Amino acid sequence: MAGSLWRQKIDSKEAQQITDGAGYDYQPDWSPDGKSVIYVSYQKDAMELWLLDLASGRSAQLTNGGAVNLEPRWSPDGKQIAFVSTQYNKRFHIFRADVNDGKLDKEVRLTGESKSELPRYYYSAFDTEISPVWTRDGKEILFVSNRGHIHGSGGFWRMRAEPGAEALEIHYEETNWKARPDFSPDGSRMVYSSYLGGQSHNLWVMPSHGGDAFPLTYDGWDCTNVRWSPDGKQLTFITNYGGAATTKIEFRDVPGGSLGELAITERNYLNPRGTIELRVVDGGGNDLPARVSITDETGRFVAPDSSWIHADDGFDRKEQPFEAHYFHLSELAHLVVPAGKIKIDAVKGFEYAPVTKIVEVQPGDQKQVEIKLEPLAKEWSDSQNWISADLHVHMNYGGTYQDFAGRLAEQARAEGLRVVSNLIVNKEQRFPDIGSVGENQEDFACGVVIVGGQEFHTSYWGHRGLVALRSSLILPGYAGYPNTAAASLYPMNADVYDMAHLQGALVGAVHPFDAEPNPFANPPERITDELPVDAALGKLDYMEIVGFSDHRSTAAVWYRLLNLGFRLPAGAGTDATADYAAPIRGHVGMDRVYVRVPEKSRTLDSWKENLKAGRTFATNGPLIEFTLGGQRVGDELKFERAQTAVAFTAKLRSIVPVDHLEVVCGGHVAATLKLSGARDSADVAGTLPLKESGWCVLRASSDKAEYPVLDNYVYATTSPVYVTIGGKLPASPEDAKYFAAWINRTIDTTSHYPDWNSPAEKEYVLKRLAEARAVYEKLQ
Repeated sequence: MAGSLWRQKIDSKEAQQITDGAGYDYQPDWSPDGKSVIYVSYQKDAMELWLLDLASGRSAQLTNGGAVNLEPRWSPDGKQIAFVSTQYNKRFHIFRADVNDGKLDKEVRLTGESKSELPRYYYSAFDTEISPVWTRDGKEILFVSNRGHIHGSGGFWRMRAEPGAEALEIHYEETNWKARPDFSPDGSRMVYSSYLGGQSHNLWVMPSHGGDAFPLTYDGWDCTNVRWSPDGKQLTFITNYGGAATTKIEFRDVPGGSLGELAITERNYLNPRGTIELRVVDGGGNDLPARVSITDETGRFVAPDSSWIHADDGFDRKEQPFEAHYFHLSELAHLVVPAGKIKIDAVKGFEYAPVTKIVEVQPGDQKQVEIKLEPLAKEWSDSQNWISADLHVHMNYGGTYQDFAGRLAEQARAEGLRVVSNLIVNKEQRFPDIGSVGENQEDFACGVVIVGGQEFHTSYWGHRGLVALRSSLILPGYAGYPNTAAASLYPMNADVYDMAHLQGALVGAVHPFDAEPNPFANPPERITDELPVDAALGKLDYMEIVGFSDHRSTAAVWYRLLNLGFRLPAGAGTDATADYAAPIRGHVGMDRVYVRVPEKSRTLDSWKENLKAGRTFATNGPLIEFTLGGQRVGDELKFERAQTAVAFTAKLRSIVPVDHLEVVCGGHVAATLKLSGARDSADVAGTLPLKESGWCVLRASSDKAEYPVLDNYVYATTSPVYVTIGGKLPASPEDAKYFAAWINRTIDTTSHYPDWNSPAEKEYVLKRLAEARAVYEKLQ
């Protein structure tokens, strides 16, 4: 509830706010004597422990080291706490401290630090320990750790609550940060959250010393953060039941199973409040769905009680104290806000000019606020044949909320996005969106279109997007997962592409590179991404030039492929986790591709055809258009001989300032186009000399982030206009040597890989790598 702690009687519908500090307060634990609450407060650049005295309402800070301190739990006698902290080497360990007179004393680290030699990909080489809870006799703690395991956040370990004591693993499964076990009041059992054998977190119970577990809930939604009631007769937990408007607190009788909800109809605040009735409208006064961010004078967010709140961590703390929090507004919203100056930002994609409004609210005020958004430019609208799409969205990826197609469409509509490519993907041992396999909207006539697909998740070869699969998931969904039955590097991505193409899908390289690979480095880099192999074998349909990677590094590799005559369109995808409260990457549509679909009859097939043909530009903000010699992007310009002056046009409209607007040909800047004033628009005409076969694109970028673009920096690029002079193919021996050396590094690493199902698989994979290398050797 807006980052504050609240207190409510179970038989009441009235909630009382008990903290209203300078930051965001959460993870409370009530002391055994009922007199105080210990909690975490996120302020500035740290998460510190605080202690609230319930009688006086005063809070005192307990930790001051600037670390991340989390999950405090009282000992049964109320004299000590156990908690998680990064104060030692900035890694998660379990600490214990005495609590005396409202202060921490005799603070010690209970768990040691060890570096694993296991081949972890998503988790640190250093073991982590999280989620401590005391046994009911106060002598031991239980915690979650990935010691000795490759995948997931780990199993359950017990140890005496003393530094250096031996820990024993009593249960293992592939948990995902949300297990958070709790002992029953009599100490005989423990309850926790698990997705074992399913797609959602359900409540499970097992003996306190380990044993066979069984579920207490069998729901198709998440049940997390479970606690026993003091009498042991009820469980309290948080649920995201059925795509509910918000998460909820629920109760379940044990034994019994009857369910209840903590309903709230009245909120009593600590400090004066007013209300705002907010509408976002278009030029005609009609409700206009939009992304809205509202903050008070301290920088804390405000939102309607029924909204999903999202926070994006791509921000500069020098410019603002907290992450940008936002919600998607589709109609009139009612907000209770602190008295003072309230800042409201309204944004709708890249085709409307964003608006910021400051509203002064006095205690008891009832304000009506209307924000009108005006189109920034109509040249890139749907009516002008440009269809915007985010090629990389995960509707459900194990987040705080439970999304569904209708809600995802609302998110897209608020972002001004026409097409959402929902890529089903494994989240550890599950596929949270498996129920939407093959769900494609064939008609693109109007409204938001959701297209089903898959992200094939082989980290060794590189993740790939399979857009618009028509029938089935391609299983197992990944290869090269150590210590599993999918440890082998077969199938390669190239094999997966063949399976996807048989279903009519397009295949793209997603979030390719954070830095440009260097196959000539000494000592040698480990390079296993299959991208140049895929291009050489003619399997790839697009690349995410703008996505969850470094756009410039990715473009540098793309340019090398274009220089060798591989015609790869520019795509874009956010890797948005739409069900997350704090998305891993960004909101739906943060990175998007515009596809020009001139056909009168807009269908899934015509959209895919034009995407594959390169009639696109990829962007996280700027809208750009480029022609060369009268040809549009994706087209080919042919000449009999070299040209001294070929006409080009470049157009820019942007919701944020742009530092650079450039025409790039053959990987080099061919023309720097002047920007003036606000640096958010340009209409340029000029000429370029074209001396050899190749390609040209228009590129817009900035050197840093520019709010409300929530990416690391602003970037946009068109797909190429291809140039053929004298019938010759493009040639770049240096780039051919680069990719041949790249594949050599891949062959070297792959030949030493140990986990094959058979010698035949290894022989097959190495043969395909050699086949691709031969393509580049020939191009030298």
